[in-house]
Amino acid sequence: MTAAPKTAKIRQTRTNTRTALVLAGVVLAMTGMAYASVPLYDLFCRVTGYGGTTQRAETGSSNVIDRDVIVRFDANVSGLPWDFRPQNPDILLKVGETVIVNYIAENRSGESTVGSATFNVAPAAAGAYFNKIQCFCFTRQVLQPGEKVMMPVQFFIDPAMDDDNDLRSVRTITLSYTFYPVPETGGPVAQSGQDGLREKL
Repeated sequence: MTAAPKTAKIRQTRTNTRTALVLAGVVLAMTGMAYASVPLYDLFCRVTGYGGTTQRAETGSSNVIDRDVIVRFDANVSGLPWDFRPQNPDILLKVGETVIVNYIAENRSGESTVGSATFNVAPAAAGAYFNKIQCFCFTRQVLQPGEKVMMPVQFFIDPAMDDDNDLRSVRTITLSYTFYPVPETGGPVAQSGQDGLREKL
């Protein structure tokens, strides 16, 4: 009579242990996926240009075609005491032509601040063809009190865009940056003259 309740209790304990282990595994897997989702999403966006994410390139295009495109430059700041703007509001270029443009950032506060820029391209489908060779958006930017810097962006539009039926009629592309505050510590930091990408004004 007592053997059956003991056996049932042992079975219940094993079931509870198995359930706890499965749940712990699920929690660990979800935690791992949460940490991996950001870099995986970033990789997906860079490969596909999804959401207007631009591409990275080591060198300029070797092919320039006879198609004019206007590239407009947008600048935004969220939560930083900065004045941030493009040096010129737009440029006219040939598809495949490599150009350098400048953005200007000024810290209007009395203390050192650190910002990092997110970016996108509109129309979003053009992001797959918008190749950046040099950009301030890949490092955190430190601005000292009152410091004003010029930050270059070097890019070209891949001539393959001309073969994309959805973008054949596109004559204007907008490159947009938004700077957000980031912690003072952790990750690479750009300062004037440190990485060759900035010029103090």
